[in-house]
Amino acid sequence: MERTWSLVTGTVPIFIALLVLSTETILSLGNMIGLDTYVYTHHIAFAAQVVKVSIVPGASTLGDKAFSPNPVTVKVGDTVMWINNDNQFHTVTSGSPSSTGGAAAGKVFDSGLSGPNALTMKGKTFSHTFNEKGVFPYYCQLHPTMIGKVIVT
Repeated sequence: MERTWSLVTGTVPIFIALLVLSTETILSLGNMIGLDTYVYTHHIAFAAQVVKVSIVPGASTLGDKAFSPNPVTVKVGDTVMWINNDNQFHTVTSGSPSSTGGAAAGKVFDSGLSGPNALTMKGKTFSHTFNEKGVFPYYCQLHPTMIGKVIVT
């Protein structure tokens, strides 16, 4: 039985090795050994990041300093995880305080006021994965002066 090497059907070690190489290097290697460059250049996936944002102690009186870092810049596919490091209950709600109660409030993401995602106490987390580019303002529904921004590139 003849053994064939295909990145689509097989060998994880080769795929992992290709992930750490630049696209230019991959194309050169592929051309040298006669591999179909379309197959491996269109199926390379890069690991998404989880970026942590802290709701800092005393956040309710800190305005745009309530979240750190603020703004936070991530790439499409990355996840932002907000961590409540304050002793008070907070929310992370997309939109701006002026959209409170309006259609835009919480449309993209919302940790909520109850349920498993609610940031009810110190140590609780809420995560959202950003799948499109843009600028996403957010705020705390309970303390509307707490504002933040996620920039997705």
